[in-house]
Order: sequence, then C-alpha cells, then structure tokens
Amino acid sequence: MNLSLLIKMAATAAWLCAAFGAQAQTVYRIVGPDGKVTFSDKPPVNADQGKVATTGTGAVAAAASTSLPFELRQVTAKYPVILYSAPDCGPCASGRSLLNGRGIPFSERSVTTNEDIAALQRLAGESSLPFLTIGSQRIKGYSDLEWTQTLDAAGYPKTSKLPSGYKPEPVAPLVTVQKPVPVKAEPKPEIVAEPVVPTGPAPSNPAGISF
Repeated sequence: MNLSLLIKMAATAAWLCAAFGAQAQTVYRIVGPDGKVTFSDKPPVNADQGKVATTGTGAVAAAASTSLPFELRQVTAKYPVILYSAPDCGPCASGRSLLNGRGIPFSERSVTTNEDIAALQRLAGESSLPFLTIGSQRIKGYSDLEWTQTLDAAGYPKTSKLPSGYKPEPVAPLVTVQKPVPVKAEPKPEIVAEPVVPTGPAPSNPAGISF
C-alpha cells in the first residue's frame, strides 16, 4: 500500500477521534430570579442565582425517545443533533429536509429575538444560520457534503430507521424568558379603634369629687 495513502488514512482516523471521541458538551440554561435567561458551560454556584435547565447538546441526548431502535438510540445519545434555524431561511430549510429525509432524530432551536441571537453568538461564535451540532462537532452554514460526511462518521444510518409512529419534537425558541409570577399581596389586618375612656371629671361632677 502506498505510504502517502497510509498517512492520509491515519490523519482521517485522528480527525474522527477528535471530533467524536468525547462526550457531548453540556450547556446550562440558567433562569434568574427576575426571569432573565443566560447560557453558560458551568452551573450556577448556588440556588440564589436561578433555576438551571440543561440545553444544547447535553439536553437532547436525555430527551431521546425510548421508542427508537436500539442502534439509533445509542448514536442519538452519544452524538445528539441540534439544528439552529430561523423562519424564511432557505439554507435552514435545505438542512432540515436533509435531516428529515435521512430519518435523523434532531432538535430544532429557532433564532428570532435579540436574546436568541446573543445566545447563538455565545454558542457558535457568530450569528450566521443554519448552525448544526452533531455531538461536540459544530458545522456553520449548510453543506450537503459536510453534513452527510459528519453524520456518517458519527454512525447515523444512511436511510431512515425511524418507527412509523415517531413524532419529532416541536421547534422551540433558543431562549425562553420566563415571566416572574406576581405575588399576591396579603390583606392587611383591619384595625378596630378602641373606645377612649375619659380621664377628666364627668360633666355631672365638675369638681371631680370622688367618694
């Protein structure tokens, strides 16, 4: 076998190990006491900083349907697929069609608000769409060849293995701001005025003589 060919094969194997050897990174969605949502790769130090819900690559693996075939369930848990898209985005629609046509279980996050864009910039380093994550591998922009090769390397089947009753999860906004629940004011206790007892002499006893 040609030596240069062996070197190329070794380099390809090393790239695949780097791309898919590690577990999917977990991103934490932190909801503060005021309802503000922030994203971080580290959980909050204490409960006062807000409620935590994992999102991004770590959350989709946990949400994988148990109705999937065993082989597909395994690869979905190891290398979850997330599509970040926007309405009226042609390349996003092309990428979605590729995933659906191949039967890839994936989550989709819609980027529409300024908060969504800011969160995408923290995750992807820029705000261009579509943005695809397959495990820890990140792909910016739509490329039929690159998406297909990365899905193949992750171990996803080339044709759909989804059961007939499979329902994909609905598209969700990237950032969900939870409005704080208004606290009802407790009713103030009714103050009843006590009768005032006169301390001076009664009108019928102007001298104030006591017996």
